[in-house]
Amino acid sequence: MNMKIVCFLLLALFLDVSVEAQDKFLTKEGYVSFFSHSIVEDIKADNNQVLSIIDTTTHKVAIQLLMRSFMFEKALMQEHFNENYVESYKYPKATFSGEIMNFEDLDAENTETEIVGKLTVHGETKDISTKVNVKMEGDEIVLEGDFKVKVADFNIKIPAIVRNNIAKTIKVTFELHHKPYYQRQ
Repeated sequence: MNMKIVCFLLLALFLDVSVEAQDKFLTKEGYVSFFSHSIVEDIKADNNQVLSIIDTTTHKVAIQLLMRSFMFEKALMQEHFNENYVESYKYPKATFSGEIMNFEDLDAENTETEIVGKLTVHGETKDISTKVNVKMEGDEIVLEGDFKVKVADFNIKIPAIVRNNIAKTIKVTFELHHKPYYQRQ
């Protein structure tokens, strides 16, 4: 799914005035991190500027983040990540568009389900399916989980000189606290 389609989906979710406000839940401050463990070094980056929306009628979820918003412990790692690996000047965003499975069966005791969709990073789109905890906390819907991705699946080139510094498989963790989206009618 290309970026235009994802942006259209997000826009359609925001502009649909025929659905009650309580059907859509939004966060602009979601959290996504990734972790790379290798024998040479561990690399971790955090992003607290993640946009996500859930439509509880369709069980659809859309997530978007800016690659430049990942913060690293070392400035040089951040520079290499943006300039050499994910080429954030060329591919500024990562997106996920999918569905929360069995959403209607979730309650306070049954929070684990599966989320299925398409992840786009570095211009490459791959199917993703992972376990997710969906918690209803007051008026919030919280999505928490993690999954692993192979760097090669997203056509991210790692130079031979640092190949042992970066894991071939990266662990991605997310925590998204969605609040009701109130639209103007």
